[in-house]
Amino acid sequence: MSQSLKTILSLRELILGGELKSGERLSELSIVDRLGVSRTPVRMALVRLEEEGLLEAIPSGGYAVRHFSEADIFDAIETRGTLEGLAARLAAERGPSPGQIGEIKGCLRKLDVLVQHEAGADTFSAYVELNERFHQLLIHMAGSRVVARQIERAVALPFASPSAFVEVQAVLPESRAILLVAQEQHRSVVEAIERREGARAEALMREHSRVAHRNLVMALGHQNARDLVPGMALIRQSA
Repeated sequence: MSQSLKTILSLRELILGGELKSGERLSELSIVDRLGVSRTPVRMALVRLEEEGLLEAIPSGGYAVRHFSEADIFDAIETRGTLEGLAARLAAERGPSPGQIGEIKGCLRKLDVLVQHEAGADTFSAYVELNERFHQLLIHMAGSRVVARQIERAVALPFASPSAFVEVQAVLPESRAILLVAQEQHRSVVEAIERREGARAEALMREHSRVAHRNLVMALGHQNARDLVPGMALIRQSA
């Protein structure tokens, strides 16, 4: 792993782990001293995390750790859902190959096994991995590098990824019901794509993204769940 990547990961962890607080000002020199690396990888890391939305540049120089409202996160999730809906429509209209359908159905079967298990930390950890795989397969089925690139940018927004709030379900009583709903949405999207029903596939995928917002609302209301979400300290709840 390069020094630059290590620096990016270390700085991101400091922010999401709460060691660097919302509103805290950062400078190249302060991060150099903290991480014990040279200024070049620190400069690159600060720019990268500004692009990701975790930092904002200060006009007088340096950066500050951002905070996020619930509305900010909803907008990020909505942006991702809109783009994934487009990917689903393109996949349906252009027609996936039998191999692509077989691969995503295989992922569905593995998810089916998981959601039938009793909810627990191990189940949700495996679900996160398979859920991310499902979304990647769907994006690939669209056959558009342009759309894939825009989704990659959208997912990089704080808390916008499909699995950003999945693990909070491990401690919530509603978890099993939500997993079953999400899995049924997965299945319906694949069915719509296979039947070349572009508008239906798009609508289903956009609705599916709302599960993440539902998980956010539940996480904000449960202290045990809040502790499972990296960066939760950056979120300012509405009064």
